[in-house]
Amino acid sequence: MNKNTLFADVVLPLPLNQLFTFSIPEELKDIVKKGKRVIVQFGARKIYTAIVYKIHQERPVNYETKDILSVLDNRPIINDHQFKLWFWISDYYMCALGEVYKAALPAGLKLESETRIIYNPDYIETDRLSKSEILVLDFLSKVNTATVQEITKALNRKNIFPITVSLLEKNAITIDEHLKEMYKQKTEPYIALHNSIKSEDELNIAIESLKRAPKQSNLLLAFVELSKVFNDEIITEVKKKTLLEHSKSTHQILKPLLEKKILSEYNIPISRLNLNNQKAIELKTLSDTQQAAYLSIQNQFLEKQVVLLHGVTSSGKTEVYIHLILEQLNKGKQVLYLLPEIALTAQIINRLRAVFGNKVGIYHSKFSDAERVEVYQNILNTKNENSYQLVLGVRSALFLPFSNLGLIIVDEEHEPSYKQYDPAPRYNARDSAIILAQEQNANVLLGSATPSIETYFNAKSGKFGFVELINRYLDIELPSTKLVDILRAKKRKEMKSHFSDQLINSITEALEQNEKVILFQNRRGFSPYLECETCGWIPYCPNCDVSLTYHQFSNELACHYCGFSVHTFKACKKCGNTALSTRGFGTEKIEEDIKIYFPNAKVVRMDLDTTRSKHSYQRIISDFEDGNIDILIGTQMVSKGLDFDHVRLVGILNADNMLNYPDFRSHERSYQLMAQVSGRAGRKNKQGKVIIQTNNPTHPILQFVIKNNYDGFYKSQLQERMEFSYPPFCRLINLGIKHKNPETANNAAQYLADNLKRIFGKRILGPQSPVIGRMHNLYIKNILIKVERQSSFNKAKVLLKAEIEKLNTHDNFKMVQITIDIDPI
Repeated sequence: MNKNTLFADVVLPLPLNQLFTFSIPEELKDIVKKGKRVIVQFGARKIYTAIVYKIHQERPVNYETKDILSVLDNRPIINDHQFKLWFWISDYYMCALGEVYKAALPAGLKLESETRIIYNPDYIETDRLSKSEILVLDFLSKVNTATVQEITKALNRKNIFPITVSLLEKNAITIDEHLKEMYKQKTEPYIALHNSIKSEDELNIAIESLKRAPKQSNLLLAFVELSKVFNDEIITEVKKKTLLEHSKSTHQILKPLLEKKILSEYNIPISRLNLNNQKAIELKTLSDTQQAAYLSIQNQFLEKQVVLLHGVTSSGKTEVYIHLILEQLNKGKQVLYLLPEIALTAQIINRLRAVFGNKVGIYHSKFSDAERVEVYQNILNTKNENSYQLVLGVRSALFLPFSNLGLIIVDEEHEPSYKQYDPAPRYNARDSAIILAQEQNANVLLGSATPSIETYFNAKSGKFGFVELINRYLDIELPSTKLVDILRAKKRKEMKSHFSDQLINSITEALEQNEKVILFQNRRGFSPYLECETCGWIPYCPNCDVSLTYHQFSNELACHYCGFSVHTFKACKKCGNTALSTRGFGTEKIEEDIKIYFPNAKVVRMDLDTTRSKHSYQRIISDFEDGNIDILIGTQMVSKGLDFDHVRLVGILNADNMLNYPDFRSHERSYQLMAQVSGRAGRKNKQGKVIIQTNNPTHPILQFVIKNNYDGFYKSQLQERMEFSYPPFCRLINLGIKHKNPETANNAAQYLADNLKRIFGKRILGPQSPVIGRMHNLYIKNILIKVERQSSFNKAKVLLKAEIEKLNTHDNFKMVQITIDIDPI
């Protein structure tokens, strides 16, 4: 290694909070650039895709560098704005830079190490081999090397891992790490004349030679017709699918023409994205109140980078967004439109594409890896005329390679879905969007009918700009809201299953007028749990301290935390009794019961269980919009900004589960959920109706909901939070201490808490067990740290980091897992 050797500091996709230095071979020094992907070997035999961050000539002093093996990109795929966001997230949320990298890039842009099995030709059989081992070795002797997946498929064996381990121990095989490109360009087969046919005379000779093969002749003539071959001496190709359909042929008829070198087949790369050349239409004219809000936002953007648009449900916020987007696109700027749920993208994309045509791109988790790669590359290629200027997406869209952002819209900014929980990075996309906007000198518009307490506080205190839309669009009335006392209704025998007579009558009235109904129950499944009527036994998850939820449709008991599932038990595992009863109710149970009372109604359920496939959201929403569904039953998915005509009634089956959850934000979330789902009623030209069933009708939060009194709700919550020191008057850090042994988890948590209390004093709460004290077979203890707004948050994190490192080096606690959640929600 000479004095002129160049080195590259790279980011690896590993939970390591540092850059690693590799040497740049002479033959690669001109093509290794900041932001490009490179292949490196890290550890004994592991191969990774790294991202180049810095190129320099400073040789590391503590270790001998390895060479970069290859470069994957012709140009950088990560820009400086992205790097700054990555480093900020890593620093602020106290996570590894490699964890941010893994979250930021689509999986299709990362190469993975795939274990390959290699046949050892020098192996001498000194050990007795089983039939399965002989089968694997025989296959490998023919192909020399194959992946585990390839062997499994070829031999039709479900699990060959034990066999490969045994063969490895006997030195009959070796293993190697082989890079597999996860993204493959989608292609479509085309047919063209073979390059040996260069004139019309040669083509006629080929046609003449097929006289005894009429089907092949017919296909070739169809090709000539479709391709206009030799017209103006331009040779063209035809889609294989089009040719076979037009000629009513099959691939078996085409195959001889390929073998005779009359035609040739090749693949042309195509996009997976739905670019249907939709033409843009004119914008709707804003109402007077919308126009006033639009102008106010523009003016406040001159002084404030961030503005909150607080508009009641159905006030027309989206139309204001559209006019602001158009302004940015006319300036040549990019716009990022963030939404909390995929369900919302399904509905609003049609509205945006109607205005902006194919300038609109979509990015969310229901897309395949390959589709996400194509969106990423489209935005990266800003010089392409088809490059997206407006991207609609969920929180992960924040990491796309924007280079010229003018505006970020965070719609329904209060939604917890903007917060990433597990795995790290546990970032909040709303707050991170503000940092991204700062890097690109862009503005941020936060929109909500029920803003988070922290955002509303920032707006009221002058940190953010503030604009209100206090009336519904075209002055449509807000829905009338009624409370039903469940306990009182039960005493009067006015309850049918989980429905009060008042709710049943209102549903009947709505359906008779051909109006639609939404029923909200924030719990999926058929029943929260089963219980033995004899001994009281309840089936619990073996991995988590939570009862298994009964799903009638699949006849399964499932854990909604770790994913464990088992077929429903026919008898009690404790006493053997077959009398097992369901307790509580979820959306599946509501669906079953409502069909009994309204057998002629078209009933559909929208929850996580019914929306797992890529287009399931869109199908349900489209069917509801088109009038093909009478009653829509759902969890919180139905509360998030969806806009439907003809919804006369919204029923909230039980408000108490939300209100009684042991968390300081439970009242805020309850108000937001109930106000948002209520807002689905009476949109367009009729006043809607909302019925909320509860055991506690005098609860102050319910009174704020029925009066649509956000300001009163905000003031009451602010007073409580000031009194007990919760956000926005402090910042929170939640520590999760986890271990498979409960005693070790307890001892580690107490050790850490004692050390932190010596530094932070009464700002430390805990350790205490969370509501669910064991998940994924790990026992959990939580410690909460409160840091006053006027204190240095960075200093607090430095002190915390030192104490965690001390815990990690303690002999008794080296295997303890620590999760850090900054600004938990």
